Amino acid sequence: MDSAGPDDRAVNRAPVRRGVYILPSLFTLGTLIFGYVAILFTLKATQLLAAGASAGGVGAAFDTAAKMIGWAILSDGLDGRIARLTNATSEFGREFDSLADVIAFGVAPAFLAYAWGVQAIVPSTHPHLFELIVKAGWLVGFGFLICGAARLARFNIDKGASKDQKYFIGLPIPAAAGVVAAVVHWTKSPITGEFYSLAWLAAVALGAFLMISRVRYYSFKGIDLRKKRSYLFIIVLGLIAWAIVVYSELALLVLATVYSLSGPALKLVGRFHSRPPASHPRESPGREVQVT
Repeated sequence: MDSAGPDDRAVNRAPVRRGVYILPSLFTLGTLIFGYVAILFTLKATQLLAAGASAGGVGAAFDTAAKMIGWAILSDGLDGRIARLTNATSEFGREFDSLADVIAFGVAPAFLAYAWGVQAIVPSTHPHLFELIVKAGWLVGFGFLICGAARLARFNIDKGASKDQKYFIGLPIPAAAGVVAAVVHWTKSPITGEFYSLAWLAAVALGAFLMISRVRYYSFKGIDLRKKRSYLFIIVLGLIAWAIVVYSELALLVLATVYSLSGPALKLVGRFHSRPPASHPRESPGREVQVT
């Protein structure tokens, strides 16, 4: 029987730190707002589709939703970077960031992937195929969402235990959402063919699988902005920024696709270039070995 009173239990409890770090939390709030706006514009696009609006208006609404996800990715990246630079990390900030990521990079891209890739399909002479695609769209969209949530939960658990901060285990959920947003931003007009819709759902399912896989992805956390870098580093960053501003559709699509495939590619290259086990010289049968 526990004889400790309420005062004793209060003393034994670890003190709870109250308050939040304002600057990184503001960027996390921005991530949440961008994700919410992306959902609103995706809903607007579906309403325009149902009303028979022009393809330009529907494509513009989908494109705006994709751009909001892109801005959410930028805000999420600045959130973590600023928190580390200013040593303003906290348990509240980590949980708040994860909840915002579920909305911005889980719900928003899953809704966008389904609405853009399924709802505008023109049914062919095979109605059963159309019904199959619609049901597959529901399943793939939910699969993307639940895999993203599981990826975030695993990241929060492994963050304190893992000592190797150079790599992520599994495709980060912002990168998976970035692929969805980049494809929509590049094409804009929704998919109307059944074959293209199936290919799109397969690509979204692949992104969901990569999130929960054990494939390693470079985290870019080893890049210290406070250290001196070669002028070539600044030139490369400038060229990438210029390409994103001038040719955003193609540049963002290439960046998102290359990063999402970099993990499987590096794993495949590592298997082909794996070192063979060290061979030990064997003694010939029938030959005596003299010990000196």
